Amino acid sequence: MQDDLIRRVASNPKYQELKSKRATFGWLLTASMMVVYYGFILLVAFNKPLLATKIGAGVITLGMPLGIGVLVFTIIVTNIYVRRANTEYDDLTAQVVKAALK
Repeated sequence: MQDDLIRRVASNPKYQELKSKRATFGWLLTASMMVVYYGFILLVAFNKPLLATKIGAGVITLGMPLGIGVLVFTIIVTNIYVRRANTEYDDLTAQVVKAALK
């Protein structure tokens, strides 16, 4: 019975749609996160004077808000994925489960 259930789920078009959408969106977010993170790391490695540029008359340098920006971007990307997973992906999963258990 277990093999039959697995076969029904794997052959369901909604399951194929779920796999495709989740993988595509996951890779898109992964690529954007890598560009932001490794972009910052490359700045640290190859352009320290730019990051050491002071902002205003205080002690804050350009590297500080950029580093905080990387952290904020990470939180935003995570939030975007969680929202989509809790709505679109959960709906598709429920449809697949409903169809498989008929």
